Amino acid sequence: MSLNFNFNDQVAIVTGASRGIGRAIANGFAKLGCSVAMVSRNLDDLKKVKSEIENGSIQVECFSCDISNFDEVQATIAQIHDTFGKISFLINNAGLTRDNLILRIKENDWDAVIDVNLKGCFNTIKAATKPMIRAKSGRIINITSVVGLIGNAGQANYAASKSGILGLTKSIAKELGSRNITVNAIAPGYFETDMTEQLTDKVKSELQTNIPLRRLGQPEEITDLVMFLCSEKASYITGQTINVDGGMVM
Repeated sequence: MSLNFNFNDQVAIVTGASRGIGRAIANGFAKLGCSVAMVSRNLDDLKKVKSEIENGSIQVECFSCDISNFDEVQATIAQIHDTFGKISFLINNAGLTRDNLILRIKENDWDAVIDVNLKGCFNTIKAATKPMIRAKSGRIINITSVVGLIGNAGQANYAASKSGILGLTKSIAKELGSRNITVNAIAPGYFETDMTEQLTDKVKSELQTNIPLRRLGQPEEITDLVMFLCSEKASYITGQTINVDGGMVM
């Protein structure tokens, strides 16, 4: 069985594509011949990624959008569809953290995390599924977190948002299955990204002691799974949550 995926003539939307896992996913699609619509609030950062991944044979475009804003998302997805002519894959990767203990967390920090992480997924799915339904084909992948499965002290807002994505994924998978659209979630553990670069070496070492593989993940290890789930090899997989965490959660 060959796993050399080819996404020629396909179009992927990747939110939060300006850095970390989203950046790696956008690059993964580009390498496999898939045109990419990269979405983030920071257009300048997106343009830097575009210059790195475009290879002349595919179309890569940048779109500035606040995914927590319903109307803005509707307009952006419509613009993407007009630009590319189709939407094959939607990767909901954008996320936000504003950590604090429950007694100290502010209401606006709770709202901001829920609005970006959970409502953002709702907004993009609602807009992108319309052309997918017309095409009777599509792949939706929501990047959640193992924190949504097990919780984490000081991250009540983040855990709630990521746990909500799990329920959203399963419900939408049931709604769209008959339209040949699969919906799955990926739950990363700790990865080497901008977020974990802020941690001290001591904290990183402590984290690794709780990971059976004794290391943090690389963004490309999420990318490989995204490519598989978007391929025809995964056509009978939907409504699932797959942990990519080095064995941290079993």
